[in-house]
Amino acid sequence: MILVLSGTADGRLIVQDLVASGYTVLASAATPYGGELLARHGAEIITGPLALDEMVALIKKRRIELLVDATHPYAQRVSEIARQACAQTQIPYLRYQRGETNLPRHPLIHCTAGYEEAAQQATRLGKVIFLTTGSKTLDIFLTAARRHGCRLVVRVLPEPAVIQRCRRLGLSPADIVAMQGPFSLELNRALFKQYGAEVVVTKNSGVVGGTDTKIAAALELALPVVVINRPREQDGAITTREELLEKIRKRKDVHEA
Repeated sequence: MILVLSGTADGRLIVQDLVASGYTVLASAATPYGGELLARHGAEIITGPLALDEMVALIKKRRIELLVDATHPYAQRVSEIARQACAQTQIPYLRYQRGETNLPRHPLIHCTAGYEEAAQQATRLGKVIFLTTGSKTLDIFLTAARRHGCRLVVRVLPEPAVIQRCRRLGLSPADIVAMQGPFSLELNRALFKQYGAEVVVTKNSGVVGGTDTKIAAALELALPVVVINRPREQDGAITTREELLEKIRKRKDVHEA
């Protein structure tokens, strides 16, 4: 059995590829909504974050023979837990990493090394910050925005728990855009204009994550963009689904159903 840690659209497609190729797949998603999306692809689903001891126990209990880490490029903690769990249980670990967006050289594009740096940079570039990096690090941006008298508009998933987190942190409903992406250039442009954005903050999540259309829309409106660079990935990450499937096929210790 193959365990796939799926936190992206790529992860769902990987699960679909493996099931279609005849492998027995257990797919893990961090949230119930992620589980709902995965359920369409024919694999057994589990939901909820896994601590190291829980992942080790799961690998042993379900006799997992290989782990595919297809979590978000910025989910460093989950990937580290997965690597440790594989080391402890002595099963292969394969990391799938979606490609980055090639950023154009432009005076309005400001690359940063992390969330804190991005938050500080954004407050220097505009008084209305349009944040497109999700809710997990929202407190970092809110703290910086309040300190510098900036308005923070956040675009997040329309999940009750996410909205509740935004409200608990003190965000007004007028500053919450609850929509699921990725978004077209046209929609990004319309939203940036509607909310009076003066600076846009994004991760480099690749084309699948809509980074290209966010940046293009911002540049059309002459808005500065703060880009949070990806964490450095360990060597050996796989960047295409075809390469991943080929590597799995070559492993004789992973059995098809």
